[in-house]
Amino acid sequence: MTDKRRIRILQIIMIIGIGLILLGHYFISYANLPQKMGVSGIIISAMCVALGIICSLPTKIYLTILLMRQEKEPEH
Repeated sequence: MTDKRRIRILQIIMIIGIGLILLGHYFISYANLPQKMGVSGIIISAMCVALGIICSLPTKIYLTILLMRQEKEPEH
């Protein structure tokens, strides 16, 4: 797998993670899911935020390391 393809896949995963974080925030703040569903609503909202964080943070770190490595290597 080439670096460009790997970067594109990681960017997609990062966007999905950010989207899940925003969805969880929407469920908690605007849809009032915890008030409507009780504990199940809290769990659904928290899982959206948790999965979003799991998807977005490690990909950002890996992308930063990968891009720093590309800057170090001289272009031929």
